[in-house]
Amino acid sequence: MPWVTNAREMQSEVAEGSDVVAGRVAVTGMGTARQCALELVVAHRADLADGVVGLVLEDPAGGPLPEWTAGAHIDLELTDELVRQYSLCSSPDDRRRWGVAVLLERDGRGGSRHVHRHLGQGSRIRVGGPRNHFPLQPARRYQFIAGGIGITPIMPMIERAASDGADWHLLYGGRQRSSMAFADVLAGYGDRVTFWPQDELGMLDLDSVLAESRDDTLVYCCGPEGLLGAVEQACAHWPASALHVERFSARPDAPAPSEGALDTFDVVCRKSGITVSIRNGESILEALRDNGINMIASCMEGICGTCETPVLEGTPDHRDSVLSADEQAENDYMMICVSRSLSPTLVLDV
Repeated sequence: MPWVTNAREMQSEVAEGSDVVAGRVAVTGMGTARQCALELVVAHRADLADGVVGLVLEDPAGGPLPEWTAGAHIDLELTDELVRQYSLCSSPDDRRRWGVAVLLERDGRGGSRHVHRHLGQGSRIRVGGPRNHFPLQPARRYQFIAGGIGITPIMPMIERAASDGADWHLLYGGRQRSSMAFADVLAGYGDRVTFWPQDELGMLDLDSVLAESRDDTLVYCCGPEGLLGAVEQACAHWPASALHVERFSARPDAPAPSEGALDTFDVVCRKSGITVSIRNGESILEALRDNGINMIASCMEGICGTCETPVLEGTPDHRDSVLSADEQAENDYMMICVSRSLSPTLVLDV
């Protein structure tokens, strides 16, 4: 089975264009965040935990897949109007297959239900990416914290840290042991991994790993908003650059407009050669689509990065939960599903 099955194995183990090569299918006019997609096949499906299925995706012609780094995610085009993002949880060194794990969200928006009900071995699916808004930065030591399905981007990070010889530890929480994917693989790492099933131990003991600030340590956390908020609070006394998080939903304070944000403004689309006036209450994404510019998006909350668009001129009012504070200050990119403008005109590379 192509899933990693033990810790030792785990440790060892797109260019733009319009040509169709093997399973690759060109996608144009969708913004620079996703200009190329692949048509892949589900080579294997497995139940990884209660409510969690794993999919192994391969090129149907057996060709290599684009390179990626730990923390990256891909877009699954489930239907013409249903696109969802899932973190890659396989090995970046394996260029023949990509692995994702999908938790069934019974009260979600339909993406996970589609995966669980309709994607099986042999299914064909269009896949965009990979993109990485959660990259692993070099460090001597890492403290990983995962909640539930938030373990997925952490898996390749652990492989990378182990390969680099870094010291690392994982605090992994779940509702119960049976719901914690990859527990069998992670158990092979011994005391580097602390399992914390909530029904046995209660809430994660963050003080046990975050009470003491360390200059040599980076903290990487992925999971539900409650966990991320608690980790951010627990890391308040750490260096500002130490904590890295990836969210499943928008930050509670993300939608708040910046001081000086404009109700109306113009967007100049450099490649398309048109100027679009953005009305009060209308997103840039909606306005561009209404004017014939085919921009792909998914979450509509500024958390997935699918609609990331280069900014050539002007000052965005960033309202996303993807870019770091430093990246937002650079104003090189913006998420046009939620962000707006501080300047009367924005010039975008679309």
